[in-house]
Amino acid sequence: MLNRKIEEALNDQFNFEMYSANIYMSMAAYFDSINLTGLAGWMKIQYQEEMFHTMKFYDFINDRGGRVVMTALDAPPTDWATPLAAFENALAHERIVTGRINNMVTLAMEEKDHATVNFLQWFVAEQVEEESSVDAVIQKLKLMADAPGGLFMLDRELGQRVFTPPSAGE
Repeated sequence: MLNRKIEEALNDQFNFEMYSANIYMSMAAYFDSINLTGLAGWMKIQYQEEMFHTMKFYDFINDRGGRVVMTALDAPPTDWATPLAAFENALAHERIVTGRINNMVTLAMEEKDHATVNFLQWFVAEQVEEESSVDAVIQKLKLMADAPGGLFMLDRELGQRVFTPPSAGE
């Protein structure tokens, strides 16, 4: 059974994961609007990943006897000056998510809720991958600053990404 503090923190993150998904879908719409369909596709995969994260929180809260409580979400940003600015915004957001996950781990440790600590370890590792993958795109965008044609090559490359849900054991 979840205690009140842990249940509130998990619900807060559940809702924040949905907000994260909305940010990525908004970025996808931005990229589609400027005909960078590969970058849009990459962001749509990010949306799917965030919704997968949302459902992991949903299931965990329910499995522990808690109740999922949905709240109103803020509207995500809708426009960026450049593709690089969008990806820099994505990285800044992922760093916020990392901080939130770390804070929940600390809370779960303080509350001696070992099941929640164990559950959150998947997200700790996931955030390393999330930040790294966004930063890799940022570094490529920076390298091609003086070669705008490179953007079209990157667009094609990122368009190859597919969503692969983690296995049940992950």
